[in-house]
Amino acid sequence: MAVSLSRRRRRSWSGFFFLDDVDKALVDKRRGDYNRLGFSLQLSTVRLLGAFLADPLDVPTEAVDFVAGQLGVADPSCLKAYGDREKTRLEHQWEIAREYGYRDFAAAEAELVRWVDDRAWNTGDGPKALFDGAVVWLRERRVLLPGVTTLARLVARVRDEAMQRLWDVLASMLTAEQARLVERLLEVPEGARVSDLERLRKAPRPPSGRNMVKALDRVAEVAGLGLGSLDLDAVPQRRVVELARWGMSGTATALRRHRYSRKLATMLATVVYLEAKATDDTLEMFDVLMTTELLARAERESALEEHRNGKSRVWHSGVGGHRVRVAAHTRGGRVCCRDAAKIGGTRAAYFDETARSNGLVKVGRGGQARFSSCRDVGMAS
Repeated sequence: MAVSLSRRRRRSWSGFFFLDDVDKALVDKRRGDYNRLGFSLQLSTVRLLGAFLADPLDVPTEAVDFVAGQLGVADPSCLKAYGDREKTRLEHQWEIAREYGYRDFAAAEAELVRWVDDRAWNTGDGPKALFDGAVVWLRERRVLLPGVTTLARLVARVRDEAMQRLWDVLASMLTAEQARLVERLLEVPEGARVSDLERLRKAPRPPSGRNMVKALDRVAEVAGLGLGSLDLDAVPQRRVVELARWGMSGTATALRRHRYSRKLATMLATVVYLEAKATDDTLEMFDVLMTTELLARAERESALEEHRNGKSRVWHSGVGGHRVRVAAHTRGGRVCCRDAAKIGGTRAAYFDETARSNGLVKVGRGGQARFSSCRDVGMAS
């Protein structure tokens, strides 16, 4: 394991290579400049890296000069003699570990396994995040770091065990009948193009009376699986949400390929989430429909009130196959289509008489008039 230090990053490592009075008191017990310098470098590198170097001389020249200057060693090249006796190097490592409270990895391995297991169970972090967390955990407790491969394998093994335990706990909550039902959701029914799961994941759109019925049927179908009443408190909520997120986005083909316990656990979390989501979608659609209906009713009542109070109106009629647009200003009354029978017997005469008596303006060519509809336009008289 080599140390990579540069001049531009001296501030980031110089603190680890700084020797205080306590350090110097321990260093001064060594005889010879090379022993004092070698001991100091081993102390500094274990602070920086969390482990002793296999070759204590594998340190950049700048770091050697920095430590030598603190010790008053005039010739840093004497460090070469430090590697002549391997037992001295090991004895120094044992003394540093004893004096500064460093522990061997084997003494803390069981404790680290419990920490990784708890974090993997509660958070679902990936191997890299767990590995980085394990390094921080070891350094904070002054545990000498093992080799990278050793630590990576330990983290991967503990994480896999925690994941398998999670799937087993969730899968064990399902009865044989429920397991069969959730597995069937991943199958494509005869004559269908997608699986039942993919069909249920899509909410009916847009809001309408017909889609409201479909939304209610969707809620009933998901609730009919009977999984919403299961108590999932034995598993962290975050893990259930993660499984549900994968179940809501993954394809049925990918979900079918999972191992049995993982497949059941994922489907359980997905169905529980889907039941809540289907209910929310239905309530949202109901809210939209009710709001739309109330607004429409308010608009109709407002239009009727304006008509009664003498607002401007527009009648659209068909005359001789052409559209006729007639504007009138009512004065507290209401002109009805049946009034045409009282005026000359024809609708054309009706419009002529209305224009004369109420100041109407008729647009279009003559012919037999046909009354079609009327609406408010807010037109000035």
